[in-house]
Amino acid sequence: MTVTPTLYKIVTEALWQEARQTGIFHGAGIDLKDGFIHLSTAAQVRQTAALHFAGQLGLVLIAVDGSGLGDKLIFEPSRGGDLFPHLYAKLPLSAVLWEAPLPLDQDGAHVFPELQP
Repeated sequence: MTVTPTLYKIVTEALWQEARQTGIFHGAGIDLKDGFIHLSTAAQVRQTAALHFAGQLGLVLIAVDGSGLGDKLIFEPSRGGDLFPHLYAKLPLSAVLWEAPLPLDQDGAHVFPELQP
């Protein structure tokens, strides 16, 4: 499979602040448990937010350049058989393109910035 250039990760502000200080994102609890960092494509990330972060405040959306992650990035079947990007390594902040807060709208849904596929 061709590597998707921009991938996305939803993290808490606290975890992201820790990553900023160290220059490496080690993963959230689920990532550490599963042995890889869960990422999403632009087409997947909104559903990821709705399923795993519904109504949660204090989140940051991280855009990652997937082209430089090498063979540690593997697309594997997950939700509904869709192929999801999984990073079997720590995420260096040098691969981060940008970060943005994920606020909630009046209905409690996350408000996303414009995403690159």
